[in-house]
Amino acid sequence: MAQKCKTHPIVLISALITAVSQSSALAFETLQPTSLDCNEAKLPKILGLSTAKPKIGLALGGGGARGAAHVGVLKVLEREGIKFDYVTGTSIGAVIGGFYCLGIKPERMEKPVLKAQVMRKFYDVPLSIRLLTFPLSRMSRFFGVKSYDGLYRGRRFNKYLLAGMSPDQQSIENLPIPFAAVSFNLLDGKPYLIRKGNLATAMMASCAVPSLRRPIEIEGQLMVDGGVGCNLPVKQCRELGAEFVIAVNIDESFEHADPDVFRATGSIARRMLTWALSEMDRPQVYLADVVIHPDTTGISLISTKKSDARRAMLAGEQAAEAALPVIVEKLKQRRKSEN
Repeated sequence: MAQKCKTHPIVLISALITAVSQSSALAFETLQPTSLDCNEAKLPKILGLSTAKPKIGLALGGGGARGAAHVGVLKVLEREGIKFDYVTGTSIGAVIGGFYCLGIKPERMEKPVLKAQVMRKFYDVPLSIRLLTFPLSRMSRFFGVKSYDGLYRGRRFNKYLLAGMSPDQQSIENLPIPFAAVSFNLLDGKPYLIRKGNLATAMMASCAVPSLRRPIEIEGQLMVDGGVGCNLPVKQCRELGAEFVIAVNIDESFEHADPDVFRATGSIARRMLTWALSEMDRPQVYLADVVIHPDTTGISLISTKKSDARRAMLAGEQAAEAALPVIVEKLKQRRKSEN
C-alpha cells in the first residue's frame, strides 16, 4: 500500500455505492438474510427488554485504518467490567470484533494495531505498486484464467487472520461470545449476517472492499465489504438478541466545511464518501442506546501510518471515557424500569 494518507479514487468510488434493499429468506446455511429497514415499529420484540439485566450488545462499524479506535474503546469498556452478550461487526469492525469474541483481550490487540499490522497485512504489496503491475496480472485472461474482479486476492491477509487459531477457534459457532459479521452479496444485492462457519472467512468477506479486494465465495454467493450497505450494524446486533446496544461509529463526522477545502485534488470525492457513510449510518445510530464516536478526522481509510493508528486508538479511549457516565446511567434507568 502507498505510504501516503490519501485515499485512492478506486476505493472512494467503490465505497460510495450504497444499497437500500429488503431481504428475503434464502436457503443458505452460513448466511442469514438481514434487512436494512431500521423502523423501530417493525422491531417490537427486538427493542423490548425482558429481564432486569438486559442483554448487552456491541456494534462495531467499518472504517479501515480508523479501526484502531475500536481497540481503544474496548480497552476502556473492558477495564470498567462491561461485558457483552452479542457482538456484530462490519469490515474492520468484524475483524476487531471477531478477535474480541475469540477471547483476545484489547491489550493483546494494542501492539499489532499500533504497528498498523492489520492494514499492512491487508495488502500483499503496496497499493501504488499493485496498480502499476495490475495490467500484467490480467494477462492470465488470455490463457483462459478469469478470476473475479479485484486488485488483491487476500491470501496474505487470510494467513494473518488464521495465525494462532486452533481448528476449534476457527469456527464462529464455538466463539465464547455470539458473533456475526456483516457482508454484502453481489448476486442479489442484499446484506447478510455471517453467523456460522470459518471465522477468518467471515472477516475476509466482511472487509472485501469492491475493486480493491476480490469477493469471497460462500455457498455459491459472492460476498464483499458489508460497509457497502450496512456500515454500522446496530439493528443486526438486536437481531442476535441484544436488548441494550453500544455502537462504535468510527466514520469522520460530517461537519460544515470551508469552500477552499475543495480546491485540493480528490477533496470532493472524499467529502462525498464522508457524506455517504454518515447518511448510511444515521438510521442505525437512532437504534443504538449509546453511540461512541471517536474523532477520526483526517485519518484515511487505507492509511498504514503508525501515527494514524496511535491517534485513532487514543481517540477511541477518549470517546469511551466520555461515554462511560451515559452508559452507566442508561443501564441503571433501564433496570429500574423493569423493577
